[in-house]
Amino acid sequence: MTQMAVRRKTSLWRELSRIDLLLAIVALGIGAFGVIMIYSATKEQLVHAGISGHYYFERQAIYFLLGAVVMVVLALVDYQRIAHLAYIIYGASLLGLLAVLSPIGTSQLGSQRWFQLGPIQIQPSEFAPIGVIFGVAAYVANRDDPIDLRAVITILLMGGIPMVLVIKQPDLGTGIVIGIITALMLVMAGVPARYLLALVVVGVVGVVAVLHVGFLKSYQLHRLLSFLNPKADASTFGYNLAQSKIAIGSGHIFGVGLFNGSQTTLAFVPEQQTDFIFTAIGEQLGFVGCAALLAGYAILIWRMWSAMRWAKDITGTLIVAGGLAWIGYSVFQNVGMTIGIMPITGIPLPLISYGGSAMLAFLAMVGLALNVGAQRARTKS
Repeated sequence: MTQMAVRRKTSLWRELSRIDLLLAIVALGIGAFGVIMIYSATKEQLVHAGISGHYYFERQAIYFLLGAVVMVVLALVDYQRIAHLAYIIYGASLLGLLAVLSPIGTSQLGSQRWFQLGPIQIQPSEFAPIGVIFGVAAYVANRDDPIDLRAVITILLMGGIPMVLVIKQPDLGTGIVIGIITALMLVMAGVPARYLLALVVVGVVGVVAVLHVGFLKSYQLHRLLSFLNPKADASTFGYNLAQSKIAIGSGHIFGVGLFNGSQTTLAFVPEQQTDFIFTAIGEQLGFVGCAALLAGYAILIWRMWSAMRWAKDITGTLIVAGGLAWIGYSVFQNVGMTIGIMPITGIPLPLISYGGSAMLAFLAMVGLALNVGAQRARTKS
């Protein structure tokens, strides 16, 4: 081995030693657990349909492995280098959202959210939060002056344009996520309190207006509000929630075991491998399994919070803050909708729900958080 090769190997190990090992292990552990749960939740249904029981399992395992590689690469490449491409990343995310609404996009079940590339589907909306995070972080970091009204409006537009494009697909859940990310990044950017108060008022008025002026389609509105009285719509819009509660409740303390459970194996809960995967965890692994998963998320969020606190510049702080808002809200919303405390919206459970685009996007975000956290070690050395 040449001296240059030895030097490169030493440098690589030095970089790996600086990353937050606990954050990396927990993220990968949750992702691996998700692959197992998808297999457990779908095997019997696929076999009964005459399809290989490994179909979802194999695809999600491939996405997980690719995502792990992306996470490691982004953990090692200095985020400040990536930040130089922030506006390109933001522009690419907007271009993807526009293109998917054109004739080259693929429509399924009344939604146009995907590009179909042979056997592979790409969902641009899953990567849109990363574009918004980089775009807003770069805009704030490049300013020499404090955040004023003009800057607030610019940031709102940067988040609002992709949010509208996503809702247009329609994908209300991811649209809300982008709004949450933009709001938290505004707070972390140091927006004056008077502007934040005004935004809260405008936000409340906007929500009321959206619910009453017909901005949402009828089925979206009924789906959103069904959690308030699921029994009244138990056979229609409240069906998912009613079956979800039955599945989670039937798991009791320790669950009925992997590959078991009538709600899961008989597919009483629709789309159980995607938005409602938490119901399979509740039924098969019970309270203990659900609590263990939520503890894993708590550790992940704690370590990301630590990385945000360790950030050496506003760019790093805002990147991780956006990621925290994204992952934290997605967990709360997804779990909350399955137990009836939040409206039902199409938000995947991070690193668990089936979907290659979501898996790659969430692991990419963890990789960026690892990178920001490692910056402190790089500075010390």
